[in-house]
Amino acid sequence: MTTCFRPHPDGPGDPADPADAPTPLGPPWPAGATASPSGDLSIGGVSLAEAADRFGTPLYVLDEAELRARCRDYRAAFPEAEVLYAAKAFLSSAVAGWVAEEGLGLDVCSEGELRLAAAAGFPPERILLHGNAKSPEELRLARRLRVGRIAVDNHAEITRLAALTLADVPQRVLVRVVPEVAAGHHEAVRTGVTGQKFGFALEGGDAAEAVRRVLEQPGLILAGLHCHLGSQITSTEPYLTAVDRLVALLAEIRDRHGVQVPELDLGGGHGVPYLPGERGLDPHHLADALHGRLAEQCALHRLDLPRLLLEPGRAVVASAGVALYRVLTVKTGADGRVFAAVDGGMSDNPRPALYGSRYCARLAGRAPAAGAALREVDVVGRHCEAGDVLVRAARLPADLRPGDLLAVPAAGAYQLSMASGYNLVGRPAVAAVRDGRARLLIRRETVEDFRAREVHA
Repeated sequence: MTTCFRPHPDGPGDPADPADAPTPLGPPWPAGATASPSGDLSIGGVSLAEAADRFGTPLYVLDEAELRARCRDYRAAFPEAEVLYAAKAFLSSAVAGWVAEEGLGLDVCSEGELRLAAAAGFPPERILLHGNAKSPEELRLARRLRVGRIAVDNHAEITRLAALTLADVPQRVLVRVVPEVAAGHHEAVRTGVTGQKFGFALEGGDAAEAVRRVLEQPGLILAGLHCHLGSQITSTEPYLTAVDRLVALLAEIRDRHGVQVPELDLGGGHGVPYLPGERGLDPHHLADALHGRLAEQCALHRLDLPRLLLEPGRAVVASAGVALYRVLTVKTGADGRVFAAVDGGMSDNPRPALYGSRYCARLAGRAPAAGAALREVDVVGRHCEAGDVLVRAARLPADLRPGDLLAVPAAGAYQLSMASGYNLVGRPAVAAVRDGRARLLIRRETVEDFRAREVHA
C-alpha cells in the first residue's frame, strides 16, 4: 500500500490551524510543498493544477529552491571535499547552471552530457568524465575541452587516453576500483562487486596493474582512486568498508611506487525517501562517519589524508521533481482491483518496470467528495505492456475519475533521464518553479520531432 496522505499533526479543527491554511506535505515532497483544504497542491509557490493547465500533461515540475538547498546541504556537510553532481540523474542547461552557481562540480558519462554542460558554460575544470566504454571521440572532446578529471575504467582506455595527451599538457585521471562491496536497492545497480561491467577488480591485482600503467604514462597524472557501490544506499556501512579497502590500496601504491595519491572518490548512490516514513542517507551523518573512518585508516597506514570526492545525483534532484499526470480511465477488474490509467507511463518513468521501484501518488487540484473513502488503486501507464505500472496500491479517493490530476513526488531522478519514445509517445515537458513563478525548461516532444529524424528517399 502506498499513500501520500498524512494527517496534520495538530489534527482537524485545531484553533492554531485555520481551516483555510495550507498544510506542509513533508518528505518525499519538496520541503516547501503544501496542500490546501480545496485539494490544490503547490510547490515553489506555484499551484500544480495551474502548471498542468498551462503546460499540459504529463509534466515534470522542478523546484529550483529545493535542488539548490540540496546542493548547499552537501557543501555544508563536506566543506573540504569536492562534490560533483551526477548528471545522469537528470541534466538540463538550467540544472547545470544551478549546480555551478551552488559550487558543485559535474560528473558526466557521455558526449551528450559533456556537450550540453559545455554549451551551458559549466567550468570544464570542474567536470569529471565517467563511462565504462568511452569512445575515442569522447576522449578527444574531453581533452579539447580540458575537463578536470577522467575516470579510467579499462586498460584499453588508458592506452587511448595516453595517446591523446602530451607531457606538457597532462590529464588527471582516476582509476575506478571494484572494492567488492555489495550495496544498492536492486541487483542491476550494484556496481561495487565483480560480475558486472565497471572498473578494475581489487582481487587478482587488476586495479594495481591499472595504477602501474597510468603511472608509466608521462601524459597522465594519477589524481586518485574511484569507486561507485550502487544506488539508493541508505546506510553508511558500505562506504566505510570501501574506505578500508581503498586506503589499503593507497598504501600499497605508496609502498610500490613511492607515490601518495591525493584524491579518493567514493561516488554517489545516496538513498532518498520515495514514500512517507522512509529515510534517506543524511549527508551530515555520512560526512561524520567517513571523516572518522578515513582519518583512522590513514593513521593506521601512515598516509596523508586524501581529499574526498563525492558524486550525489539522486540525492540532489529526486525530491525537487514532481510528475503530473491526467487520469484517462478508471476501471475495476474481475478480481476487484482498481486501475487508474494515466497519460504517461513507462516511457517517462521506467524505474518501476526495471527495478520494481515504489512511488506514491496524490490527487491534485480538487478535494475528494464529502465522505469519499480512500481505496487502493494501481496507477498504470498508457503503454502496451502489462508491466507498465507507475504506482502500485496507491491510496486514492474512491471518487477518482477521468480528468483528475495526479501528482507523484520524488520524480526528479532517473525518470526523464531514462525516458524513451516507446509507442512514439513523446517525452514530457519540464517546468521550473521558484518564488511563485513557473517557466518552461524543456518543451514537450512531439510526433513532428520523431518524423524529423526520418530520411525520405
